Amino acid sequence: MAQEDLFKKLVSHCKEYGYVFQSSEIYDGLSAVYDYAQYGVELKNNIKKYWWDSMVLLHENIVGLDSAIFMHPSVWKASGHVDAFSDPLVDNKDSKKRYRADVLIEDRMAKFEAKIDKEVTKAKKRFGDSFDEAQFRETNQRVLDNQAKLDELNNRFVKALNDNDLNELKQIILDYEVACPVSGTRNWTDVRQFNLMFSTEMGSTAEGASKVYLRPETAQGIFVNYLNVQKTGRMKLPFGIAQIGKAFRNEIVARQFIFRMREFEQMEMQFFVRPGDEMKWFVHWKAFRMNWHQSLGFGAENYRFHDHDKLAHYANAATDVEYKFPFGFKEVEGIHSRTDFDLKQHQEHSGRKIQYFDPELNESYVPYVVETSIGVDRMFLQVISSSYCEEEIEKNDGSKDSRVVLKLPAFLAPVKLAVFPLVKKDGLPDIARGIIDELKFDFYCQYDEKDSIGKRYRRHDAIGTPFCVTVDHQSVEDGTVTIRHRDSMEQERVKIEDLKNIIGEKVSMKDILKGLTK
Repeated sequence: MAQEDLFKKLVSHCKEYGYVFQSSEIYDGLSAVYDYAQYGVELKNNIKKYWWDSMVLLHENIVGLDSAIFMHPSVWKASGHVDAFSDPLVDNKDSKKRYRADVLIEDRMAKFEAKIDKEVTKAKKRFGDSFDEAQFRETNQRVLDNQAKLDELNNRFVKALNDNDLNELKQIILDYEVACPVSGTRNWTDVRQFNLMFSTEMGSTAEGASKVYLRPETAQGIFVNYLNVQKTGRMKLPFGIAQIGKAFRNEIVARQFIFRMREFEQMEMQFFVRPGDEMKWFVHWKAFRMNWHQSLGFGAENYRFHDHDKLAHYANAATDVEYKFPFGFKEVEGIHSRTDFDLKQHQEHSGRKIQYFDPELNESYVPYVVETSIGVDRMFLQVISSSYCEEEIEKNDGSKDSRVVLKLPAFLAPVKLAVFPLVKKDGLPDIARGIIDELKFDFYCQYDEKDSIGKRYRRHDAIGTPFCVTVDHQSVEDGTVTIRHRDSMEQERVKIEDLKNIIGEKVSMKDILKGLTK
């Protein structure tokens, strides 16, 4: 299946099975804003719990925070967002659509990568087990030609970004014949910078109102509360502050569903360290965060680090964890060494001393910071993309059938257990309801009696429910039920009183969290 077709199916599946809806859809929607539906909100909450527990529960020196969305306007002046938080944008004169120039160029680079991957995939099929991918990449002329084009484009792109050369960004777009996805033309305006912050007014009267911003990131709420947390929590360096919260950016979005939105949610941790120790902790958090992603079982080959060619003004090191989405490798998390920039800026602008007294060194200093920042929505899309499967299966009579299944990690699945009475009589619904009433305190369960058992299985396959239990007439006689496993479709007979332990063990987050500590 073409990757573009797969992505369209993912978007359709998310709506059809209650994961993600277009915001305000009855009014034709609001661009780049989405609502999480009944199953989407459960999956989203489970992702957040996995992150929160892995950061706060597993580390004695990391605590949580929930700062306000509105902050004093001086916070954003001090952090540099008022003056420098912008993206290079370009308009297509025919479609009247606006795009990020850097994203257009990155998409063009991705096409070269796709051509290389296509050659590698063809060679794998041709040579089978004897295929040496590394040697093929180093010797195949078509791969080498595309790699040379990619390197040349990347070098021009990096230099333009580092030089803040907007004219060169436009020239790259023209030279590589980048077309507007809507109009198909290459009739572009000049590239210009556009500030991404949303502003509003706070105050009861127009005369007394003051300009405030919706926060474009959650990190500054941590920085301005750093000293409060350190003192009240009696925290010693190194220590971290974790936060999950909404952020808002006036993004110019071209396709890609919930990958880039105007209202989104971040999971961030700022780790405060002694100056000089930041690179050691940068390496540590790189490894820990990559392990966190790969522990989901979506394949190590689908992840990679991408070191930043252009560092932000506050950073001395930065890398992204990228995941291979249907539209290519894209960032899902950033790990940054932010130095002492943020705390020093707030110390200067506020006039308040924001320092840490180090009893071992017997001196005070402004700590350095290592940040891990992951987008909840991108993580959600990663999980859905990785879990979506279309399978051909063989029925009992030997004929072929197909099913769409979300092979979500059991501990992330919105519904952990669905319980079906075989028929709506003979006391079977009562037994099924009794199972729900007993187990609903331990995990999210659903009762389903509509349609045939086969259709119910297919419905919950598509939702991603890892376990389905069927109550039949034998259940009345001996207190046993049939439990069906989503991924293998295998069925086994178990006692009703054993369901809690059997399913509870499979859907628990404990084992995966233990794995992160090894």
